[in-house]
Amino acid sequence: MSEKNQDTKPDISRAKSAELYAKAKTFFPGGVNSPVRAFKSVYGTPLFIQKGDGPYLWDADNNQFIDFCCSWGPLILGHNHPHIREKVTEVMQNGMSFGAPTALENELAELILSNNPFIEKIRFVSSGTEAVMSAIRLARGYTKRDKILKFEGCYHGHVDALLVKAGSGLVTFGETSSAGVPKAFADETIVVSLNDKEAVAKAFEEFKDQIAAIIIEPVPANNGLLLQQPEFLQYLRDICTENGTLLIFDEVISGFRVSFTGAAGHYQIKPDIITYGKIIGGGLPVGAYGASAEIMGNISPEGPVYQAGTLSGNPVAMAAGIAQLSELLKPDFYTELNQKTATFVNDIKQFIADRSYPVQVFQIGSIFWFAFTEQQAIRRADEIDPQSMDKFKLMHQELLNRGVYVGPSGYEVGFVSATHTPAVLDKAKQAILDSLDVVFASFKATPQNSVVPENDFRE
Repeated sequence: MSEKNQDTKPDISRAKSAELYAKAKTFFPGGVNSPVRAFKSVYGTPLFIQKGDGPYLWDADNNQFIDFCCSWGPLILGHNHPHIREKVTEVMQNGMSFGAPTALENELAELILSNNPFIEKIRFVSSGTEAVMSAIRLARGYTKRDKILKFEGCYHGHVDALLVKAGSGLVTFGETSSAGVPKAFADETIVVSLNDKEAVAKAFEEFKDQIAAIIIEPVPANNGLLLQQPEFLQYLRDICTENGTLLIFDEVISGFRVSFTGAAGHYQIKPDIITYGKIIGGGLPVGAYGASAEIMGNISPEGPVYQAGTLSGNPVAMAAGIAQLSELLKPDFYTELNQKTATFVNDIKQFIADRSYPVQVFQIGSIFWFAFTEQQAIRRADEIDPQSMDKFKLMHQELLNRGVYVGPSGYEVGFVSATHTPAVLDKAKQAILDSLDVVFASFKATPQNSVVPENDFRE
């Protein structure tokens, strides 16, 4: 790498985005409709996106970027996929919302259930948060228990009972992590550390016959990529079975990402309930939860657990989902996507090793994450060094200036889509390598005053 490549790139123009952001702040809290979009953890004002196509985004200033955010994961086929666009356009000619059943719901459900041995029935909702909220209510209604066990570092949407963080003990009731969440809600949530069998066992000892469900991201990807050992996930399956507790896999990110059957299929571990997110709608607002026919039989109108939604099963979202999942079911789709991602990541890892840079790149399937650390494995939230976010902040700026877009927080993961060709990935890889050179040259030359950015949860 030449000295020239180690130089910082001139900042891209954000004049139009800055103008739009200034106006947005007069309309919305913080100028955004979801916190992480505000770019509080990185340099500059948010980019206002004008369009996307394939692996690319263009902002309001007409800057072009290779996109690894992919609308926070669901755009596994890239932006503006022609089959999704055509199917949505076709269905829209007949109307966009009915609040009544359509054949499209049956078609998408059959696509999912006939190719997923882990669930027998499904219910469509409008978001991942709604799916998790409904799954928690279902677990409580089915078991007739109230307490939920979750893990520090797993994010499950902005559900009141799950917007909690761990206290100071091995096993604690959660402490609310948002204003407006009643303490009484948090008192029904037990929070323990990931990768800690002892804490899980102690929770079951202390709250015997009270825990309705354990909920976990089997691929924790909202607070870094905290890859769990299969043995730990199997331990959760076993202890739930022994105690009459349901195991919920929150697969809003991993579902249909690491494989068509998600992490459940990847690890061959069957949870009792699974939640899914926008990937099943091609990026349109949709979510779902599924389980055995017996458990799902508790949902209204068949059973006593109430859950409803005017836009659940929206025909436009169902159409997009049918088009997207049909592509994902094509032979070798995941083999090719995951191998392409592995090659991309391994090339970066080799560069890092050659430079002896203290940074790791973690990967599963088509998901990857940069962690500025020498630690070979990070499985818990408290193993992430907050000071390392200073380096990510500079890296993010350098990547934008080189035409690469990643999520505006060092706690966010990146995603590769089917439209990221080897040539596109090579170009992005060079931008990443040059940016890493800048980061480590800068931090070596000038001691930094660390500023720990806020983690505003994920998109």
